[in-house]
Amino acid sequence: MSGKIMRGLRAAALSGTLVLGSGVAFAADPIKLGVLEDQSGDFAAATIGKVHAIQLAAEEINKAGGIDGRPLELVIYDTQSDNTRYQEFMRRVLQRDKVDAVFAGFSSASREAYRPIVNQFDGLAFYNNQYEGGVCDANMIVTGAVPEQQFSTLIPWMMEKYGKKVYTLAADYNFGQISAEWVRNIVKENGGEMVGEDFIPLGVSQFSQNIQNIQKAKPDFVVTLLVGTAQASYYEQAAAASVNLPMASSVNVGQGYEHKRFKPPSLKDMYVTTNYIEEIDTPASKAFFAKFKAKFPDEPYVNQEAENSYLAVYLYKQMVERAKSTKRDDLRKEIAKGDVCMDAPEGKVCLDPKSQHMSHTIYLAKVGADHSITFPKVWEDIKPYWLGEAGCDLTKSDPSAQYTPSNPPPKP
Repeated sequence: MSGKIMRGLRAAALSGTLVLGSGVAFAADPIKLGVLEDQSGDFAAATIGKVHAIQLAAEEINKAGGIDGRPLELVIYDTQSDNTRYQEFMRRVLQRDKVDAVFAGFSSASREAYRPIVNQFDGLAFYNNQYEGGVCDANMIVTGAVPEQQFSTLIPWMMEKYGKKVYTLAADYNFGQISAEWVRNIVKENGGEMVGEDFIPLGVSQFSQNIQNIQKAKPDFVVTLLVGTAQASYYEQAAAASVNLPMASSVNVGQGYEHKRFKPPSLKDMYVTTNYIEEIDTPASKAFFAKFKAKFPDEPYVNQEAENSYLAVYLYKQMVERAKSTKRDDLRKEIAKGDVCMDAPEGKVCLDPKSQHMSHTIYLAKVGADHSITFPKVWEDIKPYWLGEAGCDLTKSDPSAQYTPSNPPPKP
C-alpha cells in the first residue's frame, strides 16, 4: 500500500462535519498523524503490528471524542524496508500531507535516513522502537527501550548465571555496531572477557563460519543482535550444529517473535530484556492483548514495538490536550515539566525531559526448550539515564546528534 489514508473510523464528510463510523460527529478539523512503517520487505514481520497498534489507539481515541474534540486522521505509507522510501515519504507527509506528527521507522538506519528531513522541516517524529540509544534531538520522541535499560540489566545477570566469557553476533549497521559497543563496555566493567565479535550484513542468511567461530571460542553465552527475517536463520542453523549455548538479546523474541516462528528447541535458553511481549501476565497486558486480537484476530504476535506505538498515540494525545496545541515547541514545554506519564500495558511509563526518551518496566524473558516464556526477573521504572548523565539536555540546547559511549556529548 503506497499511500493509504485512513480518516478516523471510516469517516465521511457531511455538510462540513466529519462523521465517524463510531457514531461520533466532529465539527473540528482532524489532527493528522503520518505513519511510515515497513509493511513489506525484510522487517515487515516485526513492524506490521506497529501500524495496527496505531490504528487501534486512533480508533479508541476517536470513539471517545478525539483529541480536544478533533478526530485523528492517519496518513499511512508502506516504506518497504527501504531507507530511500523513508526519505521520500517523510518529505511527502511533511510537505504535501501537512501532518502534525509522524510515527516512523524500525531500523536505526531508516531513522537516521529520515531524521535530517524531520529537522529540515522542523517536524515532530516518534520513533517507537527499541534501539542502540544516543539520539539527542528535539524533533524526536523515542518510546522504545535503550541500552541502559536492556543491556545494563541483561548482561550482568547473564554473566552471574552463566559465566564471564561473551561472544557477540550482531547486525552490521549502526544498531548492531553501537549495541555491541555497549555490550563490550558492560562486560569489561563486570570483569568479563569478550572472546569474539562477528558483524553480519543485513540480508545474510548463512552462518556456518560464524557457528564455527563460536564453537572454537567457547563462550559461556552468545549475545545475538540479529535483525530481519534473513538473519533469523541463525537460530535453526545453530541448533542443527548443536551449539547449545545460552543466548542473550535486546531485540530477538521481543521484536521478531522467533520463538513462535521457529520450531523448538532452536531458541532454548534465549534470554531477552523487553518492555513488552504478549506473554506478560498482568491485568493491563492481558486487557491490551485482548483488545488487539479483537480488532486484528490474524495478528501473529503482539510485540514490544506494537505496545510502544500504541502508548505513543496516547502520549501524543495527552501532550496536545495539555498544551492546547499541536505545535512542536508547545508540546516540548509539556515534556519539560517532567510529568508526561501514563499507565501503559507494560506498567507506568514517563518521558524524560532531557532526552525525550521513555522510562520502562523491563522484563527478562526466558525461552524454554518448548519455546514457552517465563520471566525470571522484572526491573520496574528503569530510566533512560545515559544521555542526560552524559550531557544531553534538550531543555537547554538541541544538538540534533547521535552519541555513543565512545563519542559522548561535548562537555559544556
